[in-house]
Amino acid sequence: MIQVSNVGLRYGDRKLFEDVNIKFTPGNCYGLIGANGAGKSTFLKILSGEIDPQEGHVSMGKDERLSVLKQNHFEYDEFNVLDTVVMGNKRLWEVKAEKDAIYAKEDFSDEDGMRAAELEGEFADLNGWEAESEAATLLNGLGIGDELHYMQMADLEGSDKVKVLLAQALFGKPDVLLLDEPTNHLDLKAIKWLEEFLINFENTVIVVSHDRHFLNKVCTHIADLDFSKIQIYVGNYDFWYESSQLALKMAQDQNKKKEEKIKELQAFVARFSANASKSSQATSRKKMLDKIELEDIKPSSRKYPFINFQIGREIGNDVLTVDGLSASQEGEVLFKDIRFMMNKEDKIALLGSPNAKTALMDILMEQREADSGTFKWGVTTSQSYFENDHDKYFTGSEKSLVEWLRQYSPEDETESFLRGFLGRMLFSGEEVKKSPSVLSGGEKVRCMLSKMMLSNSNVLLLDEPTNHLDLESIQALNEGLIRFKGAMLFTSHDHQFIQTIANRIIEIQEDGSILDKQLTYDEFLEWKDAQGIK
Repeated sequence: MIQVSNVGLRYGDRKLFEDVNIKFTPGNCYGLIGANGAGKSTFLKILSGEIDPQEGHVSMGKDERLSVLKQNHFEYDEFNVLDTVVMGNKRLWEVKAEKDAIYAKEDFSDEDGMRAAELEGEFADLNGWEAESEAATLLNGLGIGDELHYMQMADLEGSDKVKVLLAQALFGKPDVLLLDEPTNHLDLKAIKWLEEFLINFENTVIVVSHDRHFLNKVCTHIADLDFSKIQIYVGNYDFWYESSQLALKMAQDQNKKKEEKIKELQAFVARFSANASKSSQATSRKKMLDKIELEDIKPSSRKYPFINFQIGREIGNDVLTVDGLSASQEGEVLFKDIRFMMNKEDKIALLGSPNAKTALMDILMEQREADSGTFKWGVTTSQSYFENDHDKYFTGSEKSLVEWLRQYSPEDETESFLRGFLGRMLFSGEEVKKSPSVLSGGEKVRCMLSKMMLSNSNVLLLDEPTNHLDLESIQALNEGLIRFKGAMLFTSHDHQFIQTIANRIIEIQEDGSILDKQLTYDEFLEWKDAQGIK
C-alpha cells in the first residue's frame, strides 16, 4: 500500500500537482494516464522518492519494499545479468555482498563467524537461496535465455538491457511496483508474459504506458492526471475513455432529459461490467464496476485531434500487384521473391523486422530500389506515405506551420482554412507561427498526418505512425483509420491499433518469405499458435 497525502509540486509558474490525495491498495493495478507533459513520470518519481514534493508527503506500510523500473540502461554495465536482476532487492544484495566478503577473508575471526551467522539468517528470510532461480525464471519469461545470464550488461543489445532492468524491477515480489513505459522495446511474446505476470501479481502496481491493449489487460483502475489533480476510476482504459466521452456528450447536450442520460449510462456500465466478467481479473473488476455510481462518471478535459482521411477518387479493383520483390541490406536478406495483390477493401498490417518493413514501403513508394522483382499500382490509385523517419521534412525549415502545410495543399487554400485545419490538429493561436524545425516528436507526427489528410489519397502507407504520440492522439488516429474508405498498408507495435484496423496480415519471416492471411490480428496470432509457428 502507498498513500499520497496533500502532494503538490510546481516548476516555476507551472503547477503540476495540487492537493493530490490517493491511496493505492494491494491487489490492484493502476494505469496512470494524462496528456503529454502533464507530469506522469514526475509523479512516479515522487512516489519513488527520487523527487521531493514541495507540499505533502508519500507514505508506505512499515517494512514494505518499493521497486522501480530503471531508465538508465548503462547503470549496471559492470555487472553480469543475473546479479543485475538480484540487485532489484537492495537489502538482499547488501546482505549477499557482505556475507561473501566475510567468507573471502583469509583471517576469519570469531566476530566474523558471528556476523556471518546473522547474515545467513537474514539471507534465508529474504529468500536468498532461491534468488538466482527466481531471477532466471523472470529473465527466461522475458526472452533472455540462459546463455545470456552470466554475460556482462555492457555486452547486451539495448532491447535486452531493457528486459533485464524490467526483470530487476519485478524481482523479489515487491510490495509496490512502479513501471514507466514497461512495454517499450519488448516483443509480442515478452509483452504477453508481462501481462500475465501483472494480472497474477498480488501487490500494488502503478504503470504508465501508451499501449492501450496492455492497459486494458492489466489495469483494475485508471488514475487520471487532469487539472493538476489525480482522480481514480474503476476499470481499464477503454472503460475510462468511453465513459468520459459519453459523459462529455451528455454534458454538451443540454436538451437531453436526465432520465435518458441515466438509462444510457446504466446500459454502458452494464455492458462493460458484463465484458469484465470474461477477463482474467473477472470477479473483482466486475464487482467494482457494479458499484459505480453515475456521478462517478465525469467528462475529461482531454483534447483529441480531429483525424479524418477523405478520398478524392473512388478506388478501383486493381490496387497493387507485387511480383517477386527481393531486397537486402548490408548482406542481410530482408525479403526475397515475395508476391501478393492488394485489394481495394484491404487494410493490411505488415509484420516482421523493422528494416524489412520499412524497406518494402520505401520500395513501393519509389524511395529505394529493389534487388529484383516488380510492383505496379492501379491507375485509379493515389498514395500517401507516412515515413518512419520523417525528420527531413522539418530540418532547416524556418517557415511557419501555416506556410509549411500550404506547400502540401493540392489547392491554393486560404490562410484561414489552413489555420482551421491546424487548429483541429491541436495547433491553436500563436502555435501556427512556430517553425517546423522546433517541433516535438508528437507535433511532427501530427503535421505529417495533416499533410496526408490534405492529399485526399485513396491508398495510405503508414510506417509506425503511433510513435511519439500520446494516448489521445493514438485514439484519434485509430478511429480515423477505422473510418477510412480506401486501402491501407501499415506497421505498428500497438496491439489494439492493429487489431481494430487490420483485416489482413502480411508477416515477413526471418527467411525472407511471407505469411499472408485474411484475418484479424488476434485471429492471426491464434492461427500461428495452432500451427506451431513462432
